[in-house]
Amino acid sequence: MRGLLLDTHAFFWSALYPDRLSAAARSAIEHDDLFVSAVTGYELAQKFRLGRMPDALPLVDSFSDAVRGLLATHLPVTDHHAVRAGLLDWSHRDPFDRILAAQALAEDLVLASRDRAMTTAPGVTVLW
Repeated sequence: MRGLLLDTHAFFWSALYPDRLSAAARSAIEHDDLFVSAVTGYELAQKFRLGRMPDALPLVDSFSDAVRGLLATHLPVTDHHAVRAGLLDWSHRDPFDRILAAQALAEDLVLASRDRAMTTAPGVTVLW
């Protein structure tokens, strides 16, 4: 594996509430090459707009700065990621999770996620 892709909540907690991370996730975030997907910015903004993540405003207002603050690399969503997410043989319907799973597979990344549903994505290595 070439690095660690942060699920949206892992990015949120890394940037604002690092004590909420597991010890394993915190260690990996400190030592591995980090990646943050463009879809994470979309998910944060949508959840903020809907009132489900009111604390996300600083990240929504300065998403790129927050990614850089973690010394992470932006991971754009490519057509390859989109098609792979659509074809992924996985019953999970959340489009954000499907893109993140497809990106982890396509880019050979471990996915940092507390979401148990992510552990059922075929071929995805999840760390928490």
